[in-house]
Amino acid sequence: MSRFAAVASALRSGAAAPVVVMAMLAMVIVPLAPLVLDAMFTLNIALSLVVLLAVVYVSRPLEFSVFPSVLLMVTLLRLALNVASTRVVLLHGHEGPGAAGRVIESFGHFVIGGNYAVGFVVFGILTVINFVVITKGSGRISEVSARFILDALPGKQMAIDADLNAGLLTREEAKARREEVREEADFYGAMDGASKFVRGDAIAGLLILAINLVGGLLIGVLQHDLPFGEAAKIYSLLTIGDGLVAQLPALLVSTAVAMLVTRATRAQEMGEAVGKQVFGQQRALTVAATLLGVIGLVPGMPNIPFLALSGVLGYAAWQLHRRDAAAAGAPAEGAEAAATVPAQAELTWDEVRPVEPLGLEVGYKLIALVDKAQGGELLGRLKGVRRKLTQELGFLIPAVHVRDNLELAPGQYRVLLHGVPVATGELHAERLLALDPGRVFGPLEGLPGKDPAFGLEAVWILPTQRAHAESLGYTVVDAATVVATHLSHLVRERASELLGHDEVQQLLAAVGKQTPRLVEDLTPKLLPLSVVVRVLQSLLAERVPIRQLRQIVEALLEHGAHTQDPAVLTAAVRTALGRFIVQELNGMNPELPVFTLAPALERVLQDSVSGAGAALEPGLAERLHQNLSECVTRQEGRGEPAVLLVPGQIRASIARLVRHSVPQLAVLAYGEVPEDKRLRLVGAVG
Repeated sequence: MSRFAAVASALRSGAAAPVVVMAMLAMVIVPLAPLVLDAMFTLNIALSLVVLLAVVYVSRPLEFSVFPSVLLMVTLLRLALNVASTRVVLLHGHEGPGAAGRVIESFGHFVIGGNYAVGFVVFGILTVINFVVITKGSGRISEVSARFILDALPGKQMAIDADLNAGLLTREEAKARREEVREEADFYGAMDGASKFVRGDAIAGLLILAINLVGGLLIGVLQHDLPFGEAAKIYSLLTIGDGLVAQLPALLVSTAVAMLVTRATRAQEMGEAVGKQVFGQQRALTVAATLLGVIGLVPGMPNIPFLALSGVLGYAAWQLHRRDAAAAGAPAEGAEAAATVPAQAELTWDEVRPVEPLGLEVGYKLIALVDKAQGGELLGRLKGVRRKLTQELGFLIPAVHVRDNLELAPGQYRVLLHGVPVATGELHAERLLALDPGRVFGPLEGLPGKDPAFGLEAVWILPTQRAHAESLGYTVVDAATVVATHLSHLVRERASELLGHDEVQQLLAAVGKQTPRLVEDLTPKLLPLSVVVRVLQSLLAERVPIRQLRQIVEALLEHGAHTQDPAVLTAAVRTALGRFIVQELNGMNPELPVFTLAPALERVLQDSVSGAGAALEPGLAERLHQNLSECVTRQEGRGEPAVLLVPGQIRASIARLVRHSVPQLAVLAYGEVPEDKRLRLVGAVG
């Protein structure tokens, strides 16, 4: 008993695969007794049946990712059995039909009735079905699927990165999605090669049949002195039985390959999907029942089978009609119940509600994006956006209040900030948006549109075009992702308008739990809360997160004793956060590429700020905007941040000047750059 347990433990620990391979090699080299052949043929049929049923009940193809390896092992087992049975047939076939075991004899007598002519016909039909129909079709599908999956890989990776940047996915979820995409590409690539095993196995079956037949006749007539007719009968029955025993598992495995490669990539059980999509259409069943009934009434036709099947389909159609009518009646009952609700009470001051900081209004065609009962994912996406922005910006982003607005166009939405519309967009809820990331390999058919967040040209495509669009290099997102990305972009731009006194009080309370004296000394002793709010709003307006709140408080304590001017305090806080600001712009790169101002332009701007000279001329401001836009475009082409380095006294004025016209440009003062950061001068703006 202990020896058996040790063997079982060795098999579970990973020794099973080498043992199986060695057993296959042994079947090729060592002669097998007929009893062993019977057991192995039975095992082969059972294993092929298990593989087929596993494919039927699996929800997604990737859940059976080991299938290419299983297919190789099953094919090798079948070929090894063919070699072993060929040896037995040729060595002992003259002894009679039972020389190669009971399984081959049973297939030779029971399946084809002992008639080798019928056996050749049956074997030929099975081979045609396996080789010409199933194997060829599944091989073509595997090849096309592998090509499209591999072509779509960059687009899927970019879509995952876009969802991660928009806050729709966490890092762990994005990592899992990338791993799934890689596994999908590996699986379909392996299936493209594994389908060639099935094709080669079908060809090998034909060759082995011919070798067994010709070799058996020659051996029976020349070596064992059998009459030609008797040798032909014996070896033909043995050869056909051997071929059918091998062809049946081959047909089962080929069917499993075809079923797996034709499955959709989304999770669904095959039986449930077929029942819902094929037999779940009441109109189709009704028409089919009517046609079968008409055929059953034609004189001379087999009336009873057609009329019986017509009755079955008609009953199924009636049941589906009853189910749909019951589902449609439920909302009507709800509406009647709502109609019986008594009249509302008199208006009170409770009806005057405060305006929400962040709101989203949608047209009636977009309600399905919000309704969870209809599969809407927008609310979940918005929650993910809030979580990511809260972590990035350093304060709690308020909840997004979503409501419908019949004054909007059916597919329109708009974003409101403190009750004021700040942006709008147009969606096609039943379609997907294909974005051009800059390098695509062809056009797409669809409705032209634009990305609401960044104004990029895009195409609204049907869901069935997704794989084709991703293979061409497009980034494909759904309507809910478009809204979530747009909202995320707007919140980043207008974060300063969402930060108020209550939010700052909560932030200071959180810091006070760790360092209570720090907050007590700051407000209200040193600075009013309103000044702290103005400083934090100024930082957010210049896209500086306020996550480093303790450093901000310490800088305000250091400089608040000398001034309460929010602009001066903001400059002091930026200097204290210099390393953090540069890190946000340039990461861990040891070198920071910067632009500077030409000396003449720098003097003009300093005079304009100090009031010693005239205000900045409109023509000069326009040329400055144009030159800075060219600098930003040049840096984006290099994949580097666009940074303008200026003296501290004019930094705030230039930042306000370019905040909306050149939002990608970061304006830094000389004192904000850490001493150990190397600067690389890219150019001077004149």
